[in-house]
Amino acid sequence: MTKRVDYYFSPSSPWTYLGHDRFADIARRYAVEIAVKPVDYGVIFPQSGGLPLGKRAPQRQAYRLMELRRWKEHVGVPLNVQPKFFPVDANPAALAIVAAAPSGAEAQMRLAGAFMHALWAEEQNIADAATLSTAAAAAGLEGDKLLANVSAAKAQYDAYTQEALARGVFGAPTYAYGDELFWGQDRLDFLKRALAK
Repeated sequence: MTKRVDYYFSPSSPWTYLGHDRFADIARRYAVEIAVKPVDYGVIFPQSGGLPLGKRAPQRQAYRLMELRRWKEHVGVPLNVQPKFFPVDANPAALAIVAAAPSGAEAQMRLAGAFMHALWAEEQNIADAATLSTAAAAAGLEGDKLLANVSAAKAQYDAYTQEALARGVFGAPTYAYGDELFWGQDRLDFLKRALAK
């Protein structure tokens, strides 16, 4: 029986970015099917007690930067902890990832990785259509053609968001395996143990 993980995330999340390639490696190692499900945390946060970054207490914001630096060094991922284009509207990138579904989950994973790398390593604006098109091409997809189909992806994006809420998702990334949620890239070891059973 194929193992499956539902991957709820935002392409603007640094934590998703830090864990993205490691999660993909784990999925390959354990022959896991990934259901790629970007969701709208602008909808999820108000319903789950979360706050957008700018509304968090100063000490929480400062600690977040400290943790990003620690994790960047720990996992060896290029990351600017305060990129030029952040906060950013993640919806255009998320919709493009949903629109790429006909190309398969592997293509969606490459695309998500390209968008996150553009934002966090290259300081590009992932709300900009030209940036998205270029990143999509780098991921092996036809950027302009993909972006032409994003409006059709809106209903599915909204459905993923509602599904995430119903499952108790409140942060990014969240990996759902069976009835268990694993919130945060720092929980990947626990996900790996669950998949190994």
